[in-house]
Amino acid sequence: MSQEAERVYTINLGKAWLSPNNQRAKRAINMIREFATHHMKTEQIKIDQDLSQAVWKRGIRSPPRKIRVKMAKTDEGYVLVSTYEEEEKTKTVEEKSKAKDKKKPEAPVEELEEQIEEKIEEKEEEAEVAELKKEILEPKEAKEKPKAKPEEKQTKQKETKEKPKEAKPKKEETKKKSESKEKKPVKKSAKKSK
Repeated sequence: MSQEAERVYTINLGKAWLSPNNQRAKRAINMIREFATHHMKTEQIKIDQDLSQAVWKRGIRSPPRKIRVKMAKTDEGYVLVSTYEEEEKTKTVEEKSKAKDKKKPEAPVEELEEQIEEKIEEKEEEAEVAELKKEILEPKEAKEKPKAKPEEKQTKQKETKEKPKEAKPKKEETKKKSESKEKKPVKKSAKKSK
């Protein structure tokens, strides 16, 4: 195969989302076929199994919005359409591993161990200083807090006791009113009967 026979395209499949949700993946496959027919100038299109799986991976309702494909004309006269992502991934992984190897200078193990020990000692000293500060400050705060708490509790209890006393007279007044209303209609009915 020559260079002209192989091409890489990014196909926009966004219009597949305009079709009903239970036909989107089918429509995406058909769009890939139409795209290949138009750009490769042939009606004989074969879609690779990996490409089909990439489109159907998330189900019939949510195909990808776009996909990168490689189209190649074969000697038999048809076009083979396959995914291009796999080749890109392998290239980028190789490039990244080479870049990491170049960037990492090899340092002696002993120097690294010494640096780690120094950092550990610094953190231990900081922790000891922090503990001393806490010990010094805690007794003062502990003495102040108990004094403030009983005063708050006493005021809250007084407020709650006063409220029920106010509520009791209201209930008694309403009872007296209801009793007086009941007696009056009884007297009226007695006068009418005479």
